[in-house]
Amino acid sequence: MDTAERKGVGLPQQVTPDWLRQAYEHMVLIRALDKKAVALQRTGQMRTYPSSLGQEAVGIGIGLAMQANDIYVPYYRDQATLYLRGVRLSQILQIWGGDERGHLFEGDAARDLPICIPIGNQLTHAAGAAIALKLRGEHHAVVTSCGDGATSRGDFYEALNLAGLWQLPLVTVINNNQWAISVPRHMQTGCKTLAQKAVAAGIEGVQVDGNDVVAVFDAVNKALHKARSGKGATLIEAVTYRLSDHTTADDASRYRSAEEVAKAWEHEPVKRLQTLLHEHQLWDAEQEQALQKKVQASVDNAVAEYLALAPQPLDEFLRYQYAAMTPALKQQQALLLSRHRTEAHNAVREEQSHD
Repeated sequence: MDTAERKGVGLPQQVTPDWLRQAYEHMVLIRALDKKAVALQRTGQMRTYPSSLGQEAVGIGIGLAMQANDIYVPYYRDQATLYLRGVRLSQILQIWGGDERGHLFEGDAARDLPICIPIGNQLTHAAGAAIALKLRGEHHAVVTSCGDGATSRGDFYEALNLAGLWQLPLVTVINNNQWAISVPRHMQTGCKTLAQKAVAAGIEGVQVDGNDVVAVFDAVNKALHKARSGKGATLIEAVTYRLSDHTTADDASRYRSAEEVAKAWEHEPVKRLQTLLHEHQLWDAEQEQALQKKVQASVDNAVAEYLALAPQPLDEFLRYQYAAMTPALKQQQALLLSRHRTEAHNAVREEQSHD
């Protein structure tokens, strides 16, 4: 793709052929990890898992736009961005295996917050982190994300209102995948777009094609430049589609048609980017074969590392509630360990009685 071609398709300056290839490789890897994670859950080797199938362009676009010193506040469908922030693939599996030690992020992710499971809570956490950056005079930004369902929560409006009032360095990305579990987008709000919810907060709202990794990257990149330079917050709605069930505990066939899903597959982001690369002679069958082999090895290594982990201590989850354990948590810890010792002792006695 030469300069003329890049201008012809309106690509940002940063988006080179190498950038496109790398974005594609990242998206293929995340999709492979996603497929393996579902398989691990189905075979009892992992807990409930939220697939990101069909939404890879959103997470990768965000991750490629962020800088090391920015802060990321993720929700539960953000495997792609976490990976680009330096979180190991095995750690992502570890988190969804119920092991809190997976949240011990390092590198670029050292200041990032852990995955938030309750809907919308991470948005007010992100606003708080943005306040901290502003008070410290740091010229960095906070990025947070949520699903379309979270935009109906009070946390969403509270965070945006604060961001607008105090001109916070906050970028909020809505992964509008059209479904809040079984509730479709049109039944959630009377707003024509989710991006226009920014108007009430007095901040900029942008809607982009969430199946176009370049569009997502460009919007987030511009919003981050604005935030870092003290010009306030941005709300970005990335329109995509959830090709999977809501989680592995869900059956989406109960509430949406196979025809709707089939139509969405026609616009999915991985194949879309692959087609673009082929059209501009930036990718071929040999490169694809090599990539698939490389990706499979990476995923296999991650799974092996995850499965080889020693079980976390019984009380480990209590250690991650606060920076230091409170008296109430210490009391719960003592009670938990005491009960565990009693149960273990009784089990040994029962076993001995049968000998």
